[in-house]
Amino acid sequence: MDVDDIQCIAVVGAGLMGHGIAQEFALAGYQVWLHSRTQKSLDTALDNITANLDRLIRLGVVSPPQAAAVPKRIRTSPHLETAVSGADVVIESVYEDADLKRRIFQELDAVCPGRTILASNTSTLMLSQFATATRRPDKLVISHYANPPYLIPIVELVRGATTSDETVETMTALLTRVGKRPVVVQKEVPGFILNRLQGALLREALWLVQEGIASPRDIDTALKNSIGRRWAVAGIFEVFELAGWDLLAAAMAGVYPHLSNASELPPVLTEQVQRGELGVKTGRGFYAWTPESAEALRHRIAHALVEIESWSDDT
Repeated sequence: MDVDDIQCIAVVGAGLMGHGIAQEFALAGYQVWLHSRTQKSLDTALDNITANLDRLIRLGVVSPPQAAAVPKRIRTSPHLETAVSGADVVIESVYEDADLKRRIFQELDAVCPGRTILASNTSTLMLSQFATATRRPDKLVISHYANPPYLIPIVELVRGATTSDETVETMTALLTRVGKRPVVVQKEVPGFILNRLQGALLREALWLVQEGIASPRDIDTALKNSIGRRWAVAGIFEVFELAGWDLLAAAMAGVYPHLSNASELPPVLTEQVQRGELGVKTGRGFYAWTPESAEALRHRIAHALVEIESWSDDT
């Protein structure tokens, strides 16, 4: 299937990521079906899309007429077959449970047209865990978005052993057309690119806290005022190409032996979870949160992401 043949997108799952993905395709002009098991969750998703669009208007990213057109392009249904039977592409974005995803892909395979590409927004699971549930393994691919999906342009396209080149090329073209910046992960690996890099950095940050070397606030301050600023405009390989790999090799030779190589979650994290200190959702994590401070952080992140997008290149 060519990207020009794609007219209708279906999103299965209307939660944190699903409603944002539906919003993006609708904003780009596509007809979208959004599915969830209950009408209540679909209504909540539409309310969240309205709130997202209001934020984008305030940030100057979309105009009021553009935002007003989005709800008209999104139809909802708690019935899976109704939502996906005419879709050219289906993006599944449900809870991270391999058995659940396997059942959904089996159902999708039964009710979707033969041409339909089936994509999963999983962030942790391998395509091989549910690809065999369908009779179209060549048309299956992972499309992993980053949160919030309507502000962060990256999408990881992860191909399985049976994913066809045509499927990867079509999805790459589709995502590029709606303003995303897809990267292709050529082999299955836990965590793909983003979560492997993020996990490595987080493991070291948690170790620094656990050992009493630095506080969470000081670590965040260090990141925001140094490498975080560089990485917004230049990737890690680009940065060290400028510095020189000989200098990096000399510096890291004395650091690598002392980095955390833990293969289990650190106690400082597991104990915090056991205490129910989960972050914004419970009012306390490594920081204390109020609704106002949480919204201020969300706004700061959204504003910065828009600013970065306005002057960064498209590589």
